[in-house]
Amino acid sequence: MKFFVDTADVDAIAELNELGMVDGVTTNPSLILKSGRDILEVTREIADMVDGPVSAEVVATEAEAMIAEGRKLAKIADNIAVKVPLTWDGLKACKVLSGEGNMVNVTLCFSANQALLAAKAGATFISPFIGRLDDINLDGMELIADIRQIYDNYGFDTQSPTSGRSMTTTGSTRKFSPPRSAPSTTPSNRPRSAPT
Repeated sequence: MKFFVDTADVDAIAELNELGMVDGVTTNPSLILKSGRDILEVTREIADMVDGPVSAEVVATEAEAMIAEGRKLAKIADNIAVKVPLTWDGLKACKVLSGEGNMVNVTLCFSANQALLAAKAGATFISPFIGRLDDINLDGMELIADIRQIYDNYGFDTQSPTSGRSMTTTGSTRKFSPPRSAPSTTPSNRPRSAPT
């Protein structure tokens, strides 16, 4: 199992990275703004610190603007995955950016059908919001199983680091541990606070 931490707290990332617990990082503009620092500067610092993928999210909402912003973000470092929303414009941006050889993380996924569209558009990663599904009494882990089955059945290489504070319970982590499971995303304080 791989762990992608969901934070822009560079000190927390550094601490977890030193322990060998960081396989990747997902972040977003709102997380970075909380630090009071420049988005590009923080993203570059994280990308320099971590060997694995670092998802940097666009703020644009139209495809052409997402593509331009994504190209700028991708130039920060080789391990940047441009994060786009799972909207029609986001899928258009995904297709172009992945076609140019960039890693793309499609976020805001709430269904297996959406995950299929993202994979077909060339997504490197799909970020289902299983925590949000769990919050409304739907089984978010069932969505992960459905996505994994679709990707395996049709030979998609798209990976699924779950998102949206997804791995917030030990039950989710246990459910998420079968063979060929996808990477999991967890808040940076979760590994430290997890019960033994």
